This record gives sequence, C-alpha cells and structure tokens, in this order.
Amino acid sequence: MSDNRIRRAAQPARIFGYVRVSTNTQAEDGQSLEVQRRQLEGWAMQRGATLDGVHVEAGVSGAVPFHERTEGAKLWGDLRKGDTLVAAKLDRMFRSASDCLSVVETFKARGVSLFLLDLNGGADDVSGNGIARLFLTIVSAFAEFERDRIGERIRATKRQQRGRREYLGGIVPFGYVKSPDGRSLIEDPTQQAAIRRIHELRSEGLSGYKISDALKADAIRLSHVSVLKILGRTAAERRTTA
Repeated sequence: MSDNRIRRAAQPARIFGYVRVSTNTQAEDGQSLEVQRRQLEGWAMQRGATLDGVHVEAGVSGAVPFHERTEGAKLWGDLRKGDTLVAAKLDRMFRSASDCLSVVETFKARGVSLFLLDLNGGADDVSGNGIARLFLTIVSAFAEFERDRIGERIRATKRQQRGRREYLGGIVPFGYVKSPDGRSLIEDPTQQAAIRRIHELRSEGLSGYKISDALKADAIRLSHVSVLKILGRTAAERRTTA
C-alpha cells in the first residue's frame, strides 16, 4: 500500500451539520438557521462529540437537488468514508423522494452516515440501517405527496382569487388597475379596449410584431412580447370563465 493510501485510511472520521432555509427573508432573519444549528450541536453533545463544521444553505429552495446546491455540492465532494452528516429535519435535506433515495444510496456506497433528527430523534443512520432506510423511504414519499397536495390547494385558491380579480400583489396585469382600497383589480376602459383591439388584429392573422406596430397609431406602446403575453393571459381567462 502506498504512503498516500495509508494516510487516507488513517484520516479521522468527521461529523458535519447541514442547515437550510428556503427564502432570503428567512436567511436574513437567521432564527430558523440558529435553531437548526443548536439542535445539531445538542445531538452531537449527547453523543460526546463535536461538529467539525456546519454548512449553512441560506435562501435555497429544497426543490433544488442536494448535490446542486452550493453547500450541498461542497459536502457531496468532500464527504468520505467514515464521515457523518446530520440535519435537523428531512425537509431541510430533501424535497423529493427520488432525490432523497439517490443521495442515501450514494452515501451508503461511500460509507457516509446520515442522521435526521426528526426520524427517531436522530438515533439511526438512515443510510446504513435497513429498517431506518425503509422508514425513510416511506416518510419521504408521504412528505412529497403531502407537499404536492398543499401546492395544489394553494394553486386552486389563487385561481379562484384571480377569478374574483382579487389583487394578489406584484405587477398589475395590463387591462386592470388597483381598486381604491388596493384589495382587488378593476378594469381600465382604455386598456380593455386595447386588449379587444389586440384580439381583433390577431384574428386577422397579424403577428405580435405587427400588432405592436399597429397599436402605436393609437398611442399604445406595447412590445411584441407584451402583446403575446396579453393574448395568452386573456385566452386563459376566457377558458377559466367558460
């Protein structure tokens, strides 16, 4: 065995923590990050160990696969046989069952242990223990299913709010202005007339560029991109109310 291989084999095992919040606001506030960090330090202390480092993933969506995140990628490349990674919750590490199982399988093959504090208090290595991995598979699948259900409910609610023309924040779509109380959208007669004109020109076969040029004669300046967005949005609105 070469000297380099001997040195690598002799390297001590390390314990790393991983914390994540999904929005910049949460990252700037820092409270959630600090709570996670304290939980991980407490877990290590109970085992008479200390963390060799905590990787902080601030303002990154869990929808991004673990190895594609900034800190996740660092861990992905740095973790070696005998190392341990610990996170406070399953959803801090993963948002999809497929990503979860892929990472766990890779960790197992590399000899890396993974502990999640919300699964049996972090007592089991979910990348090595057969029963723990089975439980992780079931929990991650149900968690993804529940997130999908929540997402569907949110999207359905927003569709209903848009149908009632409630103002949900952001840019006011062309054709509307905010009501005096700022809680809903009301039609702007001039812009609504422009929308009707856009559809008339489209029915005549004009492209977005030509519609944009034609509107300039009526002192309405919209780029061809805006014209196409208006056509798409209003067509969707008509399908919704049909």
